[in-house]
Amino acid sequence: MHRLPSLWMSMVSDMEKIEFEHIPVMLSECMEALNIRDGKTYVDCTAGGGGHSAAIAERMGSGRLISLDRDDEAIAACRARVSAVSPNAAVVKCTFDEIVSALDSVGVGSIDGVLWDLGVSSHQLDTPERGFSYMTDAPLDMRMDTGAAFCAADVVNTYPEKELSRIISEYGEEKFAQRIAATIAAAREKAPVRTTLELADIVKNAIPAAARRAEAQHPAKRTFQAIRIEVNGELAQIEPSIRAAVERLNPGGRAAVITFHSLEDRIVKRTFRDLESPCTCPPDFPVCVCGKKPIVKAISKKPITASAEELEKNPRARSAKLRVVEKL
Repeated sequence: MHRLPSLWMSMVSDMEKIEFEHIPVMLSECMEALNIRDGKTYVDCTAGGGGHSAAIAERMGSGRLISLDRDDEAIAACRARVSAVSPNAAVVKCTFDEIVSALDSVGVGSIDGVLWDLGVSSHQLDTPERGFSYMTDAPLDMRMDTGAAFCAADVVNTYPEKELSRIISEYGEEKFAQRIAATIAAAREKAPVRTTLELADIVKNAIPAAARRAEAQHPAKRTFQAIRIEVNGELAQIEPSIRAAVERLNPGGRAAVITFHSLEDRIVKRTFRDLESPCTCPPDFPVCVCGKKPIVKAISKKPITASAEELEKNPRARSAKLRVVEKL
């Protein structure tokens, strides 16, 4: 595994001094979706800086809140924020697909509401030393859990070219994935690719100039997204986390998921659809014989999106979609 240079390590140690700013996306919509009631138990699977968690804590009265995250900075920020609101809030370090063990660790059996705010946080993007951004120079890191051994430099410098191409194509939906992977492979033969700007330049040079001019976004955006998803195993955790959480939901409890790109949204949409209509009988069967009954119902047929007012204040909410189901 790649070690971060000592200069970068000193910069990473300074991250504790950076205030964790968290603007919760679609806050009022999420609170309404969760239908928060006094005395009930709620889970925030992606605590971040505690924006959603604090809002839940303010509304749950004597209820309980369990907030999950794997980012130590997020955990510290969330713990400070929710402890000022409620004595009945716990923050657990784990990935959100570990929700069952997290609930067991704090003695919680069933729950009444659960929220996911998927993807990378604004704080992670805006903290250069974390290596998520292609706009500033930093080590190729991209770990949501800074204690993890595996980082973006390992993906970029050790993955076979064919596997790199697959990841960039699937997770970044990048049509020039093969060209980008080949250019990365050629560059790392000369010297390891160590920083974000190095990688951004390599990606930029791999994409034809005409294609770069035709797009408004940075040419490295999709590749960085793909590598980040690979490093953190983001997509693989979504479905098992939702299914595990729904199993713990009490009847009438709700599950709400905010997604930010089509890869996440497709997984959430498919998982909710399977829970709404789990029947496996052939379409031409006149009656169901498999015995599988609906587990949830959709609260809204179409995903909820951010208001125009919110988009003015927080442009990053532009791609956010909120899907909500209720346990039957």
